[in-house]
Amino acid sequence: MSRILAIDYGLKRVGLAVTDPGKLIATALDTVHSAKVIEYLKKYMETESVECFVVGEPRQMNYEPSSITPQIEDFIRRLKKVFPEIPVFRIDERFTSKMAMESMIANGIKKSDRRKKELVDQVSAVIILQSYMEMNKN
Repeated sequence: MSRILAIDYGLKRVGLAVTDPGKLIATALDTVHSAKVIEYLKKYMETESVECFVVGEPRQMNYEPSSITPQIEDFIRRLKKVFPEIPVFRIDERFTSKMAMESMIANGIKKSDRRKKELVDQVSAVIILQSYMEMNKN
């Protein structure tokens, strides 16, 4: 069985989350430097089957594209070139960083750990993945 892999793309870091093979549970996978994410995914997919990629799409409050949109579109083009057989879906990621922080607080994660941007990126990717899974449940 294959997994769904979510990507919270940032200029410096990329948060990754993945489902279990049954596609029931979303869990944090890793945080990778933006320049190394394609290589990381190649290596990951040597041992795991991925059904699709879900990439967070940041929007401004008025639904206009954010300033990072061109870089995300470039990343998606590279992703499709390297993995042409795997579909890429985009999902609104507004508020995921805020939701990630609230989730960490609710789960009792220490303040020092909440300051680690890598952890916030991973939790954001989990939220993106959960949103995608919820959308496709219906």
